[in-house]
Amino acid sequence: MFFILRKELSSFFSTAAGYVVIGIFLIATGLFLWVVPGDYNVLDNAYANVDGLFLLSPWMFLFLCPAVSMRMLAEERQNATWELLLTKPLTLWQLVLGKYFAGCILVAFALLPTWLYYISVFYLAEPVGNVDSGAFAASFAGLLLLAALYLSVGIFASSLSRSQIVSFVIALCLCFVLYYGFDILASFFSDGARIYTLRTLGIYEHYKSISRGVLDSRDLAYFLLLIFIFLSLTRYRIAKY
Repeated sequence: MFFILRKELSSFFSTAAGYVVIGIFLIATGLFLWVVPGDYNVLDNAYANVDGLFLLSPWMFLFLCPAVSMRMLAEERQNATWELLLTKPLTLWQLVLGKYFAGCILVAFALLPTWLYYISVFYLAEPVGNVDSGAFAASFAGLLLLAALYLSVGIFASSLSRSQIVSFVIALCLCFVLYYGFDILASFFSDGARIYTLRTLGIYEHYKSISRGVLDSRDLAYFLLLIFIFLSLTRYRIAKY
C-alpha cells in the first residue's frame, strides 16, 4: 500500500499540473475571502472569523477533489499500466487505499496554507486573539472529512472510465448531488418529516452541523459510512477489470 501511496504522491508533484491544481484552489479561495466583496469576505464581516472559508470550500472541493482523483485509476488503464500494477504483491484493498490516502494527503497539503487565514483573523481581532479557536479546529476537521468523502467518490468515478475528463465530470456531478441534491429534492415537498428525512440523506445537512464547530457522532458516522461505501464500490469495480 505504501508503494502505491509514494507512487501517487511522486507522480502528482512530478509535473506542473499538481502545483497548478493546488495553486488555483488557494488563489481562488484567497480572492473570495479577502478581495471579492460578498458573503465570504472576511473584511466585510462584522466579526473576526473565517466562516466564509467553511461556506466556500465545499464548492471549491467540487473541482479540487475530482481534479486530484480523476487520474488515479483512469490513467492506469489509459496508459496500459494496470496489468503491470496487478503484478505487484498487493491486494485490491491495498491498491484502493494506497491511492485514496495519497489523495487525502494531497488535499490536506492544499488546505494547510488556509491556516494563515486563521492566524490573520487572530491578529485582526479586537482584542487580539478574540476568536473561537475550538470552533475553527472542529470546522477544519469537518473540511477534512468532506474532502475525504469527495475523494472516495472521485476514485470511484476514476474506476468507471479510461478518460480522465469523463471521470472528472462524473465525480463532480456525483459530489454535487450528494452535497446539495437532496436539499433541492426536499424543496419540492411540504411535509416536515419528509423534508427532514431527505435533507439528512445529503452531505450538506451533516457538514453544516460540523462547520458550526459541533462534532456529533451521527455526522461522523455518516461521513465514514459513505467513504466506506464508495471505496467498497471502487474495489468491486476494479475486481471486474
